Amino acid sequence: MSSQKSPPKAGRRRSTNSASAATTAKGDKKGFFANLGPGLITGAADDDPSGISTYSVTGASFGYAPLWTALFSFPLMSAVQLMCARLGMVSGRGLAGVIRRRYPRWVLWSACALLIVANVVNIGADLGGMAATTAMMTGIPAYYLTPLYGAFIVSLLFWSSYRRIASIFKWLTLVLFAYVIAAFLSHPDWAAVLRSTFVPHIEWNSAYIATFVGILGTTISPYLFFWQATQEVEEEIDGGRKTIAQRRGATDEELGNSRTDVLTGMFFSNLVMYFIILTTAATLHAHGKTHITTAQQAAEALRPLAGNGAYLLFTLGIIGAGMLGVPVLAGSTAYAVAEGFGWRSSLKDKPRVSPRFYTVVGLATLLGILLTYWGMDAVSMLFWSAVVNGVLAPPLIVLVVLLTSDAKVMGKRVSSPLLRTLGWTTAGVMAIAAVAMFVTI
Repeated sequence: MSSQKSPPKAGRRRSTNSASAATTAKGDKKGFFANLGPGLITGAADDDPSGISTYSVTGASFGYAPLWTALFSFPLMSAVQLMCARLGMVSGRGLAGVIRRRYPRWVLWSACALLIVANVVNIGADLGGMAATTAMMTGIPAYYLTPLYGAFIVSLLFWSSYRRIASIFKWLTLVLFAYVIAAFLSHPDWAAVLRSTFVPHIEWNSAYIATFVGILGTTISPYLFFWQATQEVEEEIDGGRKTIAQRRGATDEELGNSRTDVLTGMFFSNLVMYFIILTTAATLHAHGKTHITTAQQAAEALRPLAGNGAYLLFTLGIIGAGMLGVPVLAGSTAYAVAEGFGWRSSLKDKPRVSPRFYTVVGLATLLGILLTYWGMDAVSMLFWSAVVNGVLAPPLIVLVVLLTSDAKVMGKRVSSPLLRTLGWTTAGVMAIAAVAMFVTI
């Protein structure tokens, strides 16, 4: 297979085969935003309630010291997501579908098992976080709100579509940019901020290393690998390319536009991460509040901007992030299982068209709901779900690097030496950090 000889995929949103494409190439802003798709949505879903809580705990516990992790993780997460995007575009299949056809079944189901464990824990943490912040505002016990949120999200997925959900609730996540404003209003020590941003600081103790694993786990999460590749395939299907043969291959321009999409999504994801850590460091850590156990404590970081409205602003951000993140978590689980069995799978289908796919969506959400009744407080569960992601991600990253370096899968579109180096580095760093965390416990 020579992917470079594949004809342009007429009708693909990122493909440019008309006069309007030339305008896009010249930097037209409308063309730039029109070309943003799966990468941007993936970046938004990355800042789910688990991520917000992990960054809040990080800033409160260690102050400005971990700010360097935002710069450090950006090229790593970008490289992995770029490889996943390329895999979906060039192969015409999702990640699990490619694994199924390239490796023995034990590899496929081991990968799916890692994903399912990480996703169920994350779903439970996110739903619990949404319920806890709502309880903070309403007084209704989170015990009752968690299943209601789960049922609401599943109902939307069953009777609407993820794209429609995202188009509505993504606006609620914009309140997370309040952390950017709050950071400046809280008058941080800018000398310390700059030093911590560009000079790595590592503490060899279990708390700091676990936090580092959590940061990597919530920015470089297993569910994002499967989601990114599958959404590239969904884009192809939207363009009328129903068969594998029609989807296989990608032009230079399509890959370039995908790169812009992914890098933009990852940049905004890390920008939010950076300012949540900075804001909580300047408002909570600086005033001795170094141990966050409740949603109220996490919301206090926004008080310099919102005053008594800090709780409302934080709640809206968590709900919006959860409405984006939980469907991605449940959906990526269902995509992986369905591709593993060779079932029809798409969030664009109605349940009657893909009943087994939607059954997995419902079961993953139900298992996540049941996890919330273990008695762990919401903030701790959100944080430790990120740590679980960090521990389980390295083997999946190895698979992504191997598949995108395989000419039998990618043809001439194998990953560049830079992408492969960053991919191996990501897997190595996350594996070493996970081992160090267990050693120092």
